[in-house]
Parts: sequence; C-alpha cells; structure tokens
Amino acid sequence: MYKYMNISDKLFQFMMRTFLIMASFLTCTQLLWASYTSAQGMQDKISISFNTERLSDALLKLSRTLSVQMAYDATALKLADHTVHAKRFTDTEAEKVLHYLLTNTGITYMESDAGVVLMTNATVQQMGQISGRITDSNNEPLAGATVRVVELGRNVVSNADGYFSINVRTGTYTVEVTYLAYGKTSKAGIAVSNNQTTTVDFTLQASSDELNEVVVTALGIKREERSLGYAVGKVDGQELNRVVNENVLSGIAGKVPGVSISSTGATGSSISMVIRGATSLSNDNQPLFVVDGVPLASTLNNITQIGTDNRVDYGNAISSLNPDDIESISILKGPSAAALYGSRAGNGVVLITTKSGSAVDRMTVSVNSNTVFDMPYKYLDMHHKFATGVIPFTPDNNPYPGGILEIDEGSAAGVGPELDKGYTAIQWNSPRDENGNLIPTELVSHPDNVKNFVQTGITTTNGISIANSNDRMDYRISYANMSNRGIIPNADLFRNSINLNSTLKVHPDFKLSTQLDFSRNNSNNRPASNRGTNPLQAAYAVSPHIDIRDLRGYWAEGQEGIQQLSQAPGSYNNPYFMAYEVNNSFVRDRVFGNVRADWQITPELNVMARYALDLYQEERESKVPYSYTDDPRGAYGVINLRRQEQNIDFLATYAKQLNRVSLSASVGGNTRYQRNRDVSNATKNGSGLTIPGLYTLSNIAPSGLQFGSYLAEKAVNSVYGMVNLGFNDWIYLDLTARNDWSSTLPENNRSYFYPSASLSLLLNDVFRLPTQVNLLKLRGGVAQAGNDAAPYNLLNTLANAGAWGDIIRLSKSGSLLLPDLKPEIATSYEGGIDVGLWNNRLRLEATYYRMDNENQIIPTKLPGSSGFTSKNINAGLLTSKGIEIGLGGTPVRTDAWRWDVNLNWSRNRTRIMELSDGLDFYELWNEGRGGARTYVGEEIGDMYDSKLVTVEDPNSPYYGYPILDENGSWQAIRINNTKNKIGNFNPDFVMGVQSTLTYKQFSLGFSLDMRFGGDFMSQTYRYGESDLKSQRFLDQLINPNGLTGEALKNYLIENDLIVVRGNRFNIVGGPTAEYGGYPFEYGGKVYPYAVFNPGVIAQYNDNGEIIGYTENLGGADTKYIPYGDNYPWDFMQAATFDASYIKLREISLGYDLPTKFVNRLGISNANIAVYSRNIILWTKAKIGVDPEMAFQQESGAQAGSQFKQGIERYNVTPWVIPVGFKLGVNF
Repeated sequence: MYKYMNISDKLFQFMMRTFLIMASFLTCTQLLWASYTSAQGMQDKISISFNTERLSDALLKLSRTLSVQMAYDATALKLADHTVHAKRFTDTEAEKVLHYLLTNTGITYMESDAGVVLMTNATVQQMGQISGRITDSNNEPLAGATVRVVELGRNVVSNADGYFSINVRTGTYTVEVTYLAYGKTSKAGIAVSNNQTTTVDFTLQASSDELNEVVVTALGIKREERSLGYAVGKVDGQELNRVVNENVLSGIAGKVPGVSISSTGATGSSISMVIRGATSLSNDNQPLFVVDGVPLASTLNNITQIGTDNRVDYGNAISSLNPDDIESISILKGPSAAALYGSRAGNGVVLITTKSGSAVDRMTVSVNSNTVFDMPYKYLDMHHKFATGVIPFTPDNNPYPGGILEIDEGSAAGVGPELDKGYTAIQWNSPRDENGNLIPTELVSHPDNVKNFVQTGITTTNGISIANSNDRMDYRISYANMSNRGIIPNADLFRNSINLNSTLKVHPDFKLSTQLDFSRNNSNNRPASNRGTNPLQAAYAVSPHIDIRDLRGYWAEGQEGIQQLSQAPGSYNNPYFMAYEVNNSFVRDRVFGNVRADWQITPELNVMARYALDLYQEERESKVPYSYTDDPRGAYGVINLRRQEQNIDFLATYAKQLNRVSLSASVGGNTRYQRNRDVSNATKNGSGLTIPGLYTLSNIAPSGLQFGSYLAEKAVNSVYGMVNLGFNDWIYLDLTARNDWSSTLPENNRSYFYPSASLSLLLNDVFRLPTQVNLLKLRGGVAQAGNDAAPYNLLNTLANAGAWGDIIRLSKSGSLLLPDLKPEIATSYEGGIDVGLWNNRLRLEATYYRMDNENQIIPTKLPGSSGFTSKNINAGLLTSKGIEIGLGGTPVRTDAWRWDVNLNWSRNRTRIMELSDGLDFYELWNEGRGGARTYVGEEIGDMYDSKLVTVEDPNSPYYGYPILDENGSWQAIRINNTKNKIGNFNPDFVMGVQSTLTYKQFSLGFSLDMRFGGDFMSQTYRYGESDLKSQRFLDQLINPNGLTGEALKNYLIENDLIVVRGNRFNIVGGPTAEYGGYPFEYGGKVYPYAVFNPGVIAQYNDNGEIIGYTENLGGADTKYIPYGDNYPWDFMQAATFDASYIKLREISLGYDLPTKFVNRLGISNANIAVYSRNIILWTKAKIGVDPEMAFQQESGAQAGSQFKQGIERYNVTPWVIPVGFKLGVNF
C-alpha cells in the first residue's frame, strides 16, 4: 500500500521534472492552440487525406486538422447516408476541402465566431442573429456577463464593452442574462427574422441576493449556498485586494466570523490563522490551504536560530501567493464542511480559487501598480529622565574622585544622573584635552532616539496579467513583483511570482486543465524580532543621554571588522551594527500546480482525475559578526530546507434530476506522499569564527562546527464518498464518508473512518411567509475528522550527539514515544439559521457549534529513574463551543448610491475536559514564575502566576494587604504550589465591521477588526521596568509629598494604594527627592533613593503561626528598600495587560475613470485608489505594544508551534500609518 515510502531522491526528482515538463507542455500547447484557433479559418491552406469513409468521420478529421469546432445535427443532416471517397489534398484551402466533402449531399455551411455551422440548403435562408449590449444602471458596460438562449441552451459572454451576438435560426426565443452580484434578467418573445439582426439590450440592476450565490465547497465543488447545511466563510478577490497586502491572509482579517488572523511581527513575518479556536494540544492549529485543488503546507514553525538569541522568523510559505491572482476564498470552518479533506482538515480548510481566462472573450491585458509608505509614529513609552546607572548621583552628592561625575554606561539600570539639569559628566564619547584627560560634557536627553533610528518603509507591488478565451480553451498568465524596504534599516523582502491557469476543451465532453505557480521569496536581511540580535531592542537600550545618530559609524576606530562602537563594549550592542552586520538572508523557491482531466461520460456522469505537486526549497543563511555581546567571536550557519508533496486523486460524480428530487453522488480516492529534508551546518554556541568577517563553513574550526540533517516521509491513502439529496428545492441532505490509512500510525491503528451529515431546510419555500421574508433557512450538521501524527512518533531511535575526540556519540530522545499511537478524532456539531429580509436588504447568519477532540497526543512527565523525561500518550478530551453571528445589508441602493455594510461577531471557548491519570494540567508555556497552563475543566489559554502573600482573614482590618518579608519585600507562593489564575490570552469576543459606500464612480470602504478581552504578558515591559527604564514605572510611583506617619497611612488607605490590584504593585517613594525618595546610605553617602512597599509584616509565634502584624505604611517601623532593587520580578502579573484593541484594517477611496475617456486612450477601464491599512486606533493597555503581536518566538516547538501565544518579548515594531496608492488598468 505504501509503495512511495522508499522512494529515492533521484526517482522523486524525475517525477518532479516529469510533472513540470508535462504541465508546461500542456500549458504551452493550450496557449499555442489559442493562437492557432484564432488565426485558422476556411481560407487557410491545409494538407489532409481521406480514406473511403463515412462523411461524419471525415468531418471530424477536418475539424481536428483545422482546430475549428463544427456544429451540426447528424440526424437532421442524415450524415449516415453519405460516404466520402478516398482523396488526398496538399496545401489546399480548407474551404475547397469542405466543398468536396459536401458535394451532392444537400448540406452547406456558414462560419461564425464559434466555428463552422453545417445545415441543409433549405435552412440557409432561415438564419438570423440576436445582438445587444449589457449595461448597469449607470449605463456602464458589464463585461463577462453570460447570455443564454434558453430554447437552444447556447451561451455567449459579453465583451469588454458589454456587447454580445449569437447566430440562431429564425424563430422566437427567450434570452437570459446573468452577472455576478446582479442576479438574472430575461426577455421572452424575441423574434428573429430571415437574414436579420434583432437587437436586444439589457440594463441590469445590482442585486443583494448574496445568500443564493454559488460558493466553492469541499473538493472544489461549487454549490448554491442556500443548499448547504453548514456555514462557509467567503471573501471574493475584489474585497481581498481592495487594499494591497503582502500576505494574502492579512486581507481576511476581521471579515469572516470565527476566523482569527494574527500577525507575529513586521512585514514578512508568520501570520497565524485559527478557525473556531485552538482544538488540538499537539499541533499549531493552522488550517489546511488548498489552491485550485493543490494542498499547500503552511505552518507556524518558521523560526531558525543561528548564533545566541538570533531567532529569526522567515514567514509562512503561504506568503508566496500573489493576492492579485486570487478569484475567491472559501473558508470551511468545521469538520462538517471539511470532512472530505482527511486528517489535515480538523482545523478547517481554506479553499483558494485563482483567476482564469474564462471570464473574458478576447485577449485582455491588466496592469496593476501599488506603492505604500509605512510611516512610524508610536513607540514604547521609555523615559528620558535619567542616564544609565544605578543611582542618580548629582555634583553635590558624587562618589567619584575629583568631583567629576561619571556615567556607569555598562549598567543595565536606567536611573543614573538626571538629564537636562545642566550637569556635566565623563561620557562614552567625551573628548580629551591636550594632556589626554577626558573632558566632562553636558548631560542632555535625546527623547527621539528610536524615531531617529527607524525609517519610512516602502513597499511596491507591480503586476501584469494576460487572459483570453474562446469556445475551445481559456488561459491566464500573470507576473507580479513585490519589493519591501522595512522600517528597520537594511531590512528588506522581495517576491516574484508567475501564475499560469489554462483549460483546453479537447472534445465537447473532455477537457484538460493545468495550473502552475512559480514564486521566489527572498531577503538580504530578516532582522530578529526577539531579545538578542533584534536591532529595535538595541535601539531602545541606548541610554537617553546618548544621541543614537552618533552610533551610525558602528565600527570602533582602528578596529573595523573586529570591534563595534558602543557606549559600553561587551555590555551594549550598537543598533546600527545589529542592523547592518547581523544578516539573516533567505531564498525560498516554490512551485506548485496540477494537471487535471475532466470527462463528461454521459450528461449525468462526470469523472475527474488530477495529479498535484507542491514543492519548495529554501536556504537560510545567518552571519553574526565579531563583538556581538553574546557571541564575541561571531557565528555563521546555513540551513537548507526542502518540502515536497504530491497528491493523486480522482472523483466520479453522478448527478440526476428526478422530478422534484435532485441527486448528486460522488466517490473518489486520494494518495498523498510527503517528503521533508533539512540539512544544517553552523557554529556551535560560543565557538565562533576563525577569521573575522569571513562567513564560510571552512572558517569554522572543525571542533566548533555543528551539523545536522533530518529526513521525514509520510504517506496517506484515502477513499471517500458523498451524496447530496434535494427535494423540491427546499430541503437538502448531505452525507459524506472518508477512510484514511496513514503511515505514521501503527499498523493496527493505521486505518480510521469518519463520516458527516448535514441538513438545510428552506422554510421560506415551505411556508407562505410575509413578502418581506425572502430567505429563512435552518441548517445543522454532525461530523468527524481524524488527525494523525507527525512522522517517526512510534519508536525511539538513536541520534548523532557529536564526537568525543575521535569517537562518535549517540543519544536517545528524552521523550518516550508511543508504539500503539491512535489518531486524534474530532467530532463536531453545528446548527444555524440564515435570514434574508426585504430582498436581502438585511441579512443574518447565526451559528452555534461544539467540537469534541479526543485522543490528544501529549507528553506527560516521567521520573528521572526511568531514563526519560517524558512520555507521549493518547489522552485527553478538548471541548470547544462557540457562537458566530454575521449581520449585513444594503441600507441604501439607488441608481447613484449604494451602501453595503457587514458586521460579524464571534466567541469561542475551549476547555480540557479530560487528561490522563496523574496529569492535572497541560502547560503550553512557562516563563519561570508563571505561564499558560490549563487544568482539567478549565479553559485553554488560562494564565497562572505566583501568588502574592496577603492577609486572607476577611475580619482583619488588613484584609487583602500584602504580607511583606522582614525586609519589606513582597512574598510569593510559587506557581507549582498554588493555583492563581490571572487571565486568559484568548479574547472574550471578536468583532469585524466592513462598509462600502459607492457614489457613481467613487467608492469609499473601510474594515474594522476589534478584539475585546483577553490578556497578554509583556516581557518587554518586564525588562524595561525591572531595568528602571519605563516611563510607566516612574508614573506609578506614589509620591508622599511630605506626608508621614498617620497622614501618609490615611492617604494610602483613602486612595486604595495598599492592596495590589491587577498589574499595579504600589511603591511609595522614588529615585530622587523630587519623586519623594527616602534617605538611603550608599558608599558612605546618603541619597534620597529609597522606597517602601505598603503592606504589613507578620509577627509569628514559635510554631510559625501569625499572631499579629506590623504596619509598613510610612510609620516608624517602615522598612525602606533601594529604588533599584524593588521590581516585583516574582510576579508575571506585574507585566500582564489587557489585550483589547480596535484596528482599522483597511480604508480606501477609489475612483473609476470614465469609460468614454479611457476608451479614447485604448483602455477598456481604469481605476485609481488611495488607501491605508492596519492602523491601531485604540488599545486598552496603552503601552505602545500591539496586543495582536503577543507571540514570543522559540527555536523549538511549543505545543506544536514555535510561538508562545499570549506573551511577547521585544516584538515591538513601532506602530505605523501606511499611505498607499493604487493604479489598475485593463486593455
């Protein structure tokens, strides 16, 4: 069954080349055929020979030779009665050949745009034509509208100017015109006379009957939305590209209920997409992406670390898609919708359909150009009050000899001498006098250091596409280029992509399709966005007494290439040095596509077969220079990644209308093979380079070279089927079933089966409802989806652990694997209602769902005596529940005005209902004193912390007061000894609002994305406040303003400044007398530098029991602590903030240039727009950190992801105001 499992590199490379050659050949053949058929006519010369054969066979041979379709009725023409005698034609006009064939048959022909029509001589004088123009209510042409002659079942498409024509026999006809978002319009009784043209024009009115639209569902099957028993999210290409985004996922944010989009960093960083909340503990909960039938891998495991704390996010592979190539996106949210996609569909499926040439009837060229400027405006709120140092010395209180102030510029603390007071001090760049002595210079603040470091980012995106179609084939080819200059100096990102999409109708009942996408994403430098080599961290670390612009020349004089210029070499990194000398580059080449054949065997039976391939290879290279503080001898490494996946599938579909019953049944199968290979070579931590600045593997000492390789293969075979039943167009039943056989599971558990069922009931078609109600639908479903494991999770193996001298060492994993592993099984239940009122002026969609996910694959701790640290087990039950509501409508719709508005709201909660025996909680991450862990019965995302020791007796006058230790410091009960929940990183609910207002040729649109509730922990502020550099920490100090004793105590009580609430730990005093600092002795001198923590100090008896309290409220017994030693580091709570925010995801103003004007320039249509995106309007935390980016990078996996959600660490890209300009032209 698993014949692919031992496939060799050479064989796979052969298969890859074969696919590319085959797909390219078919595509080129189709393009050439398009050119050929457009030029070939009856006047062209051909060479052809006939045997003595039936006339019908000879006509078919001529049709194929000419590549021209011949339309005729064989019975009416009595072709079976005619025979052609053997004859050879050489370089003869096709017209003469056809005349020969039709001699003495009583048959003649006429040419049309569609090909050649054969008819009897008696019919020649009975032909006419229907022509006309299709426009909207503003008399603007509608290109691509479908025109159908009902009686003949023949279709044509309007051209770019809205015109159409179709040849018919004389008679009376009904003509229907359909156009997306305009509904269907028909005219009956159209009389066509002999040799005459009947003109029929159509003016279409915009329709809001969106609930009857056709959407793409599982396996790419198009269905009327009204017939579906489950919710499908959808975003069309026009809405997706209203504002240009570098990553296609960014265009979905806030537009689909139940879908959460979160960026993890700046442009090019990974983007997380979670549908209906996290449902698995063992994977990253990302959905499956399917582009034109090709499954694409896209995970959050995109981080590489080479060098100490040089963690770099290289972005999702899905970012290789060009958003402008996308026609529509359908989001299948639950197993009910996605059951047919197998084990990867448990987290939902995103179906992406790319544009084709079928929407045009002539060659069309489209050109798009976009430029956006990202202007930083919001930064972290760090103070510029003090220089670096531990104590704010003054000239009058100075411990340094000679009475000259010096700056402790290597200190991590930020409370040295005050700035802008006229003080002078010896500084890092002080000049020397003629005797070589350093000259003190004035201490001046530089509050705009980070602003002066960053730059305006610029992103340009240019694209061109060519499309064409006729009755035999269609094609579209596009090229796009994206170039980004980041707001961090020397950061960039580039993407080049080519997309080919073509279909060839080989026979009226048989067609071949090809889709290919080639892309290259690359960057010369991807800065780290964590602590370590992050240039922004280095910029914020620059002491405010230093002008950051003085660090631009980042090499120390005379030590170029060896030692960076820094305020404190070895302690601080120069931000320009980090930006220009730490280089993390990558090149990712990706090609994916498919070759597909569709055969309409009978009017009821269709068979599809497809071969799809997705492969990409990526090289990541990191260069860390000499004198980086954490790697003084530098670092270097190269990692090569290769991902390959092939899918072969087929689907046979039988569809039949039986009176009032509609039936569609399909059976299919799929075989999937995946192969991942990684090879890495890099310096070991601390080993460094032999020669500075030479970044080659040969410049690493053999003992300092760390190498590794990884190979993983996986195969899954599947069969599936589905049945769609409809009765009287008002009730629909869908049934599906799938069975997978996965190579990553043990043989006895390898096969797993999962079904689904859903029902849609249209009450508006069952009952006579008020005319205002045009849709009332109830829907519901139940489904299962399986989820297998990653490769090689069954048996432990030995791995290379490096050499000990000349001896190669082997090691085993610390985790004991599970040989009888079972697949995860998710069972979902969904119910909902859809309502359309007043011709869908008002629409409502509401869904309630529940999902039970069992057999989670999770690690559990083992005692050290076992030889392992943990063991994988199948255990646990996760239950997710949620509500999704979509409300939309068109409040205004006139000839000139149209206003569309949509609102979506969703809430999801996931709980761990069961774990294995002895396992009370599951930990997603920890950060030393606290972390994200979920106890049985509690919610995923809960955040727990050490507990502050407080007075717990409600009858005590000190109830809730902190109980301090004997030195006056806070006391903590560690997280493992308490259950102190402080929040949850998931929002209470999320909302999105989209609005588009159109007036004639102008359109104004915006999209809001809102998150309310939830929490995140900011290690940026934890370090910033513990290092005494945060303005927030200064602002929260309580200045006693001269109050002492009872007066101060009463002040603290009256203003509720004793009990710790939220993230505010009360501190009285400050670093200077101005802040109310208390006297403190240091080095024999007394400084106004002390503070105290309001609370009580417990008194104990010999048995350790509390017998009383001593007040620590500013009285005589108060314990004072140096300001610099008093951050509540033991408590994650001190740096935990509300994650609520409101973002203006998109705003745009567009204008369609007048058609008559652009037509005179040879242009079909053109539009211009100005836009902005991702503007943060409000955050409840108000700390300058984007809560959406509360993801901390890790080089290893954290519960299936390389990101810890709900915690950020110097992921502090400044907020920007983007301003973009867009031009689109169609020829």
